[in-house]
Amino acid sequence: MGNLINLVESGCDVFFDIRYATANNFTNMPVYKASGCFLHPDAAEKLDKAVELAAKLDLKLRIFDAFRPHEAQWALWNHTPDENYLSHPETGSMPHCRGVAVDLTLTDKRGNDLYMGTGFDDFTAHSHHANTDISITAQQNRYLLLGIMTAAGWDNYRNEWWHYQLFNARNYEVLSDIQAQTNMM
Repeated sequence: MGNLINLVESGCDVFFDIRYATANNFTNMPVYKASGCFLHPDAAEKLDKAVELAAKLDLKLRIFDAFRPHEAQWALWNHTPDENYLSHPETGSMPHCRGVAVDLTLTDKRGNDLYMGTGFDDFTAHSHHANTDISITAQQNRYLLLGIMTAAGWDNYRNEWWHYQLFNARNYEVLSDIQAQTNMM
């Protein structure tokens, strides 16, 4: 297993808004003890490609979540046990817990989020990629994000416009908080 890369320290040219380190998330309380942003090197490489593609369009990415310790997955699941939006901590694929998933949106160069029709972690049908009951602008922005991320080698999750993961996520090890700390670069 490769080490997790600290995207903040690596100089990744994105905006960071790690929601689960704050109360600004669906649990209304911090889930993480620290606000770091980490990815497996394979995922970080694909994120770099997405950053490059967005920059060619004068856009940037804002990251809401990346690596999520297994303990945090349990905390989210215990709050809202819904397999449509959360991977079950025992039976799901848990790509965040493997460091190979990222939740994000598109912004302009100044950091203003492009309108996506719903906010991050909106656990309703309006957040599904193919939902057409949102504005044309939101649909276009979602397709733009989808195009950037898929061109960079990411797979999407159909129920969450913000969630992308590596295609072979289950090939990576699930990490606990302690395991991850020993593997962070």
